[in-house]
Amino acid sequence: MIRHSLRAGLLGTAAMAMCAPALAFEDASQDDSQPVATSQVRDVIIVTAQKREEAITDIPASISVVSGERLQGMGVGSLADYAAYVPGVNVGSGGSPGQTSITLRGIAPVGPGATVSTHIDDTPLGGSSNYSRASAFALDLFPNDIERVEILRGPQGTLYGASAMGGLLRYVTRTPDPSGFSVQMAGEMFSVADASSLGYGARGRVNVPLADNAAFSASLFTRETPGYVDNTLTGRSDQNELTQTGGRLALFLEPASNFTINLSAMFQNIDSADNAQVYLDPATLQTFDGPRTTRNQLAEPFEKRERYYAARLNWDIGFADLTSITSFSNIVNNQTQDASTIYGVLFPLFTGGAVPPGLSEFNILLDLEKITQEFRLTSAGDGPWQWMAGVFYTQEDSVNQQIATALDMSGSSIPGLDPLAIVGLPSSYEEIAIFGNMSFDLTDRLTLGLGGRLARNEQDFAQISDGPLVGGYQEVPGDSSETVFTYMASATFDVTDQTMLYGRVASGYRPGGPNVSLPGVPPQVDADRLVNYEVGIKSDFWDGRALIEATAFWIEWEDIQLATAAGGISWLTNGDTARSRGVEFQGVIAPVDGLRLGLNAAFVDSVLTADAPGLSAVSGDRLPGVPRYNYSLTADYSWGLQNGWDASLGGGIRWIGDRNVSYPGAANFMKLDSYHSVDLNAEISNGSLALRGYVRNLTDEDVYLSGTRMTDAFGAPTFVMSSLLQPRTVGVVLSLSR
Repeated sequence: MIRHSLRAGLLGTAAMAMCAPALAFEDASQDDSQPVATSQVRDVIIVTAQKREEAITDIPASISVVSGERLQGMGVGSLADYAAYVPGVNVGSGGSPGQTSITLRGIAPVGPGATVSTHIDDTPLGGSSNYSRASAFALDLFPNDIERVEILRGPQGTLYGASAMGGLLRYVTRTPDPSGFSVQMAGEMFSVADASSLGYGARGRVNVPLADNAAFSASLFTRETPGYVDNTLTGRSDQNELTQTGGRLALFLEPASNFTINLSAMFQNIDSADNAQVYLDPATLQTFDGPRTTRNQLAEPFEKRERYYAARLNWDIGFADLTSITSFSNIVNNQTQDASTIYGVLFPLFTGGAVPPGLSEFNILLDLEKITQEFRLTSAGDGPWQWMAGVFYTQEDSVNQQIATALDMSGSSIPGLDPLAIVGLPSSYEEIAIFGNMSFDLTDRLTLGLGGRLARNEQDFAQISDGPLVGGYQEVPGDSSETVFTYMASATFDVTDQTMLYGRVASGYRPGGPNVSLPGVPPQVDADRLVNYEVGIKSDFWDGRALIEATAFWIEWEDIQLATAAGGISWLTNGDTARSRGVEFQGVIAPVDGLRLGLNAAFVDSVLTADAPGLSAVSGDRLPGVPRYNYSLTADYSWGLQNGWDASLGGGIRWIGDRNVSYPGAANFMKLDSYHSVDLNAEISNGSLALRGYVRNLTDEDVYLSGTRMTDAFGAPTFVMSSLLQPRTVGVVLSLSR
């Protein structure tokens, strides 16, 4: 139900504003060519994060929204470019877009499965099983044809099911509009510090009405980002060039006044010639040969292919809306790593000294095909009772193929030794779930909510391996099944028409799965589960010029899934318990017309609450990859010029606290330092023609988003491999809209 529309509009826009350096004080779907509001917001921000249209501040949960227009104005190309503006979010990178891990509320992806669910509209993308390695390859869409990004903090298992333990990242795409023809085109050019060439990009979208009740849209983008990491070992300069391309087709039909059809097809390709990673001295954590340098002997390309097809049908049957969502997706990741310092040193051992140490390339090919189907009934109207009931089904087939090669120092294959290892981990995952929720206005100011989801999954798996490294050929099958129930309960109380208090209890889970068949190893790993308790306040005051949202949460996590390895074979186990607690804050103030100042902040204390001897960890150790503090400050000023032109200036600073890699007692422990980054943007526009400029990482900081302490096959430390935030990037964008 939508109550207190003025308050909802103000706070909803504030949430969007605080997630981006350029504060967005308009409806998320509003065209940037429209006049900018002065001291208050005119429109209500409507989101569909709870699978129904609601004003963002009528939802008893912590939600942030970033508009697609703002992402384009910032010149971002990946999650890492803007995630730090959202409280409680941390993004790790493997060296390019698409090699991405996401942490929300301190629920770190310590196992192979994801802890944050990623969606396009109503459809989950990415694997549910542990063998699809979803935690390291999260959905990372380029912001083209994206209306907005919704980030829900805290478990969303009741509505979104598996792997939404820490929260949900949801890309909402644009719908074709039958009301009129429109076209948008933009060209971009930018420079990256330490790159010897310029980057460039182009994008376009056309919306074509087919009738009063039908429309078609098509969009396309491409971007070339120059490399900026030099290889001092091979002499290759700017080795991490990156190409991103993609497009989307969409069709909207309204064959009857109570029936709509939305069809869409999307593709995205990521091609990275090498990773934006540097080699650090394991003792000093400084680069060996100067800033932004690396020493990999073999190239480490990365390719990602994403294909997504969806159909959404909606019938208004009077008392409720009946919705059907069908999707098919195919995601292929091809990652190559230089494993010479790990496996190359073993060649003499395998050949009795006949073959000297050499080179080794480690390749991982992941190929996931996923079908989903959801039916749901959603109550109509705005009466005191609101409810939803649905059923969800998914079928996933995953290929996980790993090959370690044996090459001499010239890069030629070594007969009889190459390949050193071949491992195939094919798996299938099938799940069916029923879910529902309801809310009731107990009084004019008090609303209670309740929801639940019952899911059953069955999985099959095999570990097929061959080669000297794994002791010859072996094939180990496995299967598993489990039933999981998640729940949610909430209460909201409107203290005044401008202030709402809420409380929420919600659970989430990550699916378990089959294990390899070994003595002493359980045949399957169980789902890990958590329960989140939170209270929050959302309020506006000073005649709508000041807005705040604050949340305090406490999460109990049990049966944590952990990966264990010995003798070349890996398996999964359930660990003990952890706790995450913290506070999140979003606030914005408009002291004078046209000026907006924003503050984001989060404190997250995420630690083990039991010893984990297998990880060399003890109770009280911080979970890896989770900063205790992050904050951002933003400012935006807009004013009118002559002859219909408007101008704006914006900027922001984001700061992330230090993060542990592994646990203090582990041999590979290290700490990543805190970092900050300053971003600026400006625009001049007359409604159809716009010239934008942006600067990311203004002070050109060397920021390490993630790091891995590498050792050779004998356990000796060799180097630390760390991924870089893109250096100072200065760009201009010229766009035309008609």
